[in-house]
Amino acid sequence: MAERTRRTVRDLRRGNRARVLQRLYFEGPLSRQELGPATGLSSGSISNVVAELAAEGLLEEAGIVGSDGGRPRTLLRVAPGGGLLIGVDIGETRVRVELFDLSLTELARTERPLAQDGYDVARIVDHVGSGVTDVLREAGPDADARRLLGIGVGVPGIVERGSRQRTVGEAPRAAGEVGAVVHGQTIGWRDVPFERLLRDAVDIPLDVPLFIDNGAKTLGQAEMWFGGGRGAEAAVIALFGSGVSACVNRGDILDEHRSSMALEWGHTTVQLRGRRCRCGSIGCLEAYAGAQAMRERWHEAGGPLPRDADDETALAALLAAAYPDADGPDPDPVALSILDETAECLGAALADLVNLFLPERILLGGWAGLLIGPHLIQDIRRYAQEYALRYPAARTTIEMGRLGPDAVTLGAATLPLAEFLARGGSRSTADAPPSVPAARLLTVADAVAAVAPRHHEIHQCSPSRP
Repeated sequence: MAERTRRTVRDLRRGNRARVLQRLYFEGPLSRQELGPATGLSSGSISNVVAELAAEGLLEEAGIVGSDGGRPRTLLRVAPGGGLLIGVDIGETRVRVELFDLSLTELARTERPLAQDGYDVARIVDHVGSGVTDVLREAGPDADARRLLGIGVGVPGIVERGSRQRTVGEAPRAAGEVGAVVHGQTIGWRDVPFERLLRDAVDIPLDVPLFIDNGAKTLGQAEMWFGGGRGAEAAVIALFGSGVSACVNRGDILDEHRSSMALEWGHTTVQLRGRRCRCGSIGCLEAYAGAQAMRERWHEAGGPLPRDADDETALAALLAAAYPDADGPDPDPVALSILDETAECLGAALADLVNLFLPERILLGGWAGLLIGPHLIQDIRRYAQEYALRYPAARTTIEMGRLGPDAVTLGAATLPLAEFLARGGSRSTADAPPSVPAARLLTVADAVAAVAPRHHEIHQCSPSRP
């Protein structure tokens, strides 16, 4: 009985710490008096928790504000120096590694190009390992690896969690445990034990946790926390690069029942008997709206591409041909036709997401999305309105993401941060709650089943326009 009581007190203490930290992180700075109604805790509990967190270096004063006739109130915030976080983006053209403090202010970064090596697993693992070492060294003596709260990694493909990820303070894995496994069909990854490989390659203490998730999900979390998704009860964040994917988010950032689901949206069918996708299927959205596919279509149409142009260079050339400077040549009609077909396919595919998930907002992100969005967003909206049901379409806005090309890396860093906040700032599993299962990646069949019996039509966009 005594043991059960101790566990209850420990859980209550941990929960109180988590409430205070989360409110201060997302809504601070706040005074002790404001924390009471914000968290539902008594003034005595607030005082105890604040004193405890401040003693651990997790809270600090952020100024003083006056009150109506009373004593001035001290504002509190989460201390930026309370820990370090690393975010990693396994992108299509580079591996980007960034080091952040607790406020997610960037302290250091490094990038490794992938153009020549492609998605060779051993080379990418080596890039991550050396990148982590580099950013810690660049940030100086205060960036001790022992202060790391965790490393988050955004990857292309489906992440399978056959064995759970290590939590803070946990002993090394048994030899048979591999952790997160990545299935990246479009990049040639099959059953890659990515977490185990990273653990062997990254020079950090064994008790520093790794968090591996789909890149669209990390982008989605970043936009929901800090960008265009903030405040929305339901939002879809679409990631456009060489490939295409999306993430569906439900619930406010402080809602314990919030959910986030990565979707293999790029491999839904938009054209019956259409173009061959790099996944091996035909007619996929990615075969029309991914940057790699747009480069191939522009090349097939005779577009003037530099020799061995990568996807970014080719997409920039396509946009320049379609939308030249005012004093330049006339717009290229073939380039305009390719981009119009892309906009229609995107609008039809977004209409499916509108009909299935009834989001308040849809945000377009990723490096390719940021390039094409300013030119195509009006057409994308128009096509989405044409293909979607009127009622949900009228209640959904389609906008650009707000966090720029580093959003996946930033979102990756929020993976360890989210668990740290949920643990109430504890670095030890002795006070840690059970890990919340990471949102699994949905297939299209899962998504349809989740909203059955709603009918999901496959839209067919025109193969080309003269």
